[in-house]
Amino acid sequence: MKMMDIGEVAARAGVPPSTLRYYEEIGLIHSFGRHGLRRQYDGDVLLKLSLIALGRTAGFSLAEIAVILGHDGRLELPREELRAKADELGRQIAKLRVLRDTLRHVADCKAPSHLECPTFRKLLTAASKIVKPRKVAMRRGA
Repeated sequence: MKMMDIGEVAARAGVPPSTLRYYEEIGLIHSFGRHGLRRQYDGDVLLKLSLIALGRTAGFSLAEIAVILGHDGRLELPREELRAKADELGRQIAKLRVLRDTLRHVADCKAPSHLECPTFRKLLTAASKIVKPRKVAMRRGA
């Protein structure tokens, strides 16, 4: 198996060397020695880095990803957590679709007032069903 130094891995994975050092420090990846002062990794590290990136994109913490990667290099897939994360992403996608459709409609609508537009009203109703309003702290004397 071809060994790569930290600079090559960083370039191929699109992460800075400091990220690789940190991932190694917390046990997500492992180097197999050094060539001079530069850490050496085998080619499988790129697959692990891809899995880490996928997990981060999906919203998993590094600690959760460490559990998934397992200690012996075998994936330990928490299927229920993965299903829950997929459901959460589905809800986010639905919210983003409504937001996208509303913004496009507002940009393109020819009605004199958006509040007079029945399509805009439908989009607002749909948005209110899936978007929870933020709590706003009230200031004294306001």
